[in-house]
Amino acid sequence: MKTEEITLLPITVFEGANEYFWMDDLKQLPEKYRFLELPNRRKFYILLFVERAQGAAIVDGAVIRLEHPKVICIKPGSIFSLESNGAAVGKIVCFTEDFFSIRYNNNMLSSFSFLGKEYGCDIRLDNLKAGEWKLLLACMQDEFREQGKGVESVLRSFLNILLCRLDREFDTGFMPAKKNTQEEKVKQFKLLLEEHFVTQKAPSFYAGMLNVTTNYLNKLCRKYEGFSSGELVRRRVTLEAQRMLHYTVLPVADIARKLEFESVSYFITFFKKNTGVTPENFRKTR
Repeated sequence: MKTEEITLLPITVFEGANEYFWMDDLKQLPEKYRFLELPNRRKFYILLFVERAQGAAIVDGAVIRLEHPKVICIKPGSIFSLESNGAAVGKIVCFTEDFFSIRYNNNMLSSFSFLGKEYGCDIRLDNLKAGEWKLLLACMQDEFREQGKGVESVLRSFLNILLCRLDREFDTGFMPAKKNTQEEKVKQFKLLLEEHFVTQKAPSFYAGMLNVTTNYLNKLCRKYEGFSSGELVRRRVTLEAQRMLHYTVLPVADIARKLEFESVSYFITFFKKNTGVTPENFRKTR
């Protein structure tokens, strides 16, 4: 069901959550929180550990089946809904970037390569690894329920272990390496882009924020992302437009206004150039 706006959920919508962290069993989760069945955005990350279930997680229109043991990571800002039966077995972990960075300074979340994936990620687990995740999450949930001394520090440590293990799954060729300042610059660019893409669509703005030339930023982006900085900006704006067209009933003119295009015609031209179809045709095929 489409709405005028996509609901933006804070982590505190969950019973027992604080402003930074919450976790629970998957069993009867959709029945308890019906809003999860509707497309929504969040201000926090979600890790779904599925031991066994029927249904699907839908992230930005991509359907991820739940029939096999797996871990699904859903980033803030993406459009997410959950279709699952009440007998699902597994855990859900929700956390904000601030919760993690309180201990791990300088936005250490950006060091996890799988979080750089544009549409979120999922990975299937074999029985051994599923058992390891089950054990770690059970210990983590006990800590969350008991709320003992130093609970937040312990939860951050568990979370760091889970994210490191997940990162290894996505990078089987991992080898310890020295910090790459060029790659760090690209990560900083992507963080700035996520914050400013609506109001700032010129690569020169981001180059200036990073104290480099636009040409140098383009060189780095092509090296590490496969696209120029301008193309990455256009891809991010296009993704947001696609989300709004697919999940809301907002008129094209309103979407153009929300994305701060100079005119509706310019927005239509931009969208067609980057997707091959007009906004209206895109909406009709979804």
